Amino acid sequence: MNTYELSAISAIIISFLITVILGKFMIPFLHKLKYGQTILEIGPSWHKNKQGTPTMGGIMFIISTIIATVICVPMYYTISAKNGMYVTETPFMITKIFAGLGMAVAYGLVGVIDDLVKIKKKHNAGLTPKQKLILQFGIVGCYFLALNMISEINGGSKLTTVNIPFIGNVDFGIFYWVIFGIIVVGIVNAANLTDGVDGLSASVAFFIAIFCMFITNCLGMFGLGIESAALAGGCLGFLFWNFHPAKVFMGDTGSLFLGGMVCAIGLGAGIHVPMIILSSVYILEMFSVILQVVYFKISKGKRLFKMSPIHHHFEMCGWSEVKICVVFSIATIFFGLISTLLVLGCF
Repeated sequence: MNTYELSAISAIIISFLITVILGKFMIPFLHKLKYGQTILEIGPSWHKNKQGTPTMGGIMFIISTIIATVICVPMYYTISAKNGMYVTETPFMITKIFAGLGMAVAYGLVGVIDDLVKIKKKHNAGLTPKQKLILQFGIVGCYFLALNMISEINGGSKLTTVNIPFIGNVDFGIFYWVIFGIIVVGIVNAANLTDGVDGLSASVAFFIAIFCMFITNCLGMFGLGIESAALAGGCLGFLFWNFHPAKVFMGDTGSLFLGGMVCAIGLGAGIHVPMIILSSVYILEMFSVILQVVYFKISKGKRLFKMSPIHHHFEMCGWSEVKICVVFSIATIFFGLISTLLVLGCF
């Protein structure tokens, strides 16, 4: 077992164990605080029995991902240096790892505020869309600013160049910040929409993290691979508590963090297009909501889906929550394979 494999496996195990152990204490604590989820009448009627299930459980895997990353990334570099191994990753890449983690945590904090407002109001409406967008664009703006500053310090790496499959490298110039700022915020909110049935968001994020780990390893970006492993372990540990029937929900706290992590790893690795493809399940969930709203308006009251986001449509069609998780996970694996093949230049 080489140094990277040891560090990545350690990150998975540490993150998994911390999440599982935290659940043992946090779930009763959240119950005690009465931080329960409010289930609205507009949802599937059988979801009413989930009323009062503790939310904000995403804190568990946020903590575990941070701890596993902070332990295992430096561990990899330290062991490599002691063994006389030449590490190709620059200070700029190391900054990307922790700046990206900071961005994801900041999105998680927006989720914390949103969840607390919902709990206080005893309603599923937390922050207003305008408030969320201001905070979310501010966060990605700070992330880009940090990368730009460290890039100038380290020789001015070209940040605005994107590799587009079948086309090659394209420099977006100033438009990069606008386009990918919108994409990041879009993916973060799409990940939020995916959290609707037991185990769905965590299982989709687990497989995205696994593919991120493999892709970054192939690219020699081992620090990001270890960070991906920490995320995978946290998601797997959360599924221990969140798989149907869920004992805790991740809330916006967890789902916004997951979306932020996917974007942080994707942008950090420079796999912009594969990142978008990897996030296809999130994006399909988001577009199902958009299509439902647009169709409802133009058809004067008719619905394209029985319910949106689309996982609820399948639920209304009779699919169990477990089946939805399995099918959506398989879809994520499919998109992950396409992303991997694109990165490896197989197309």
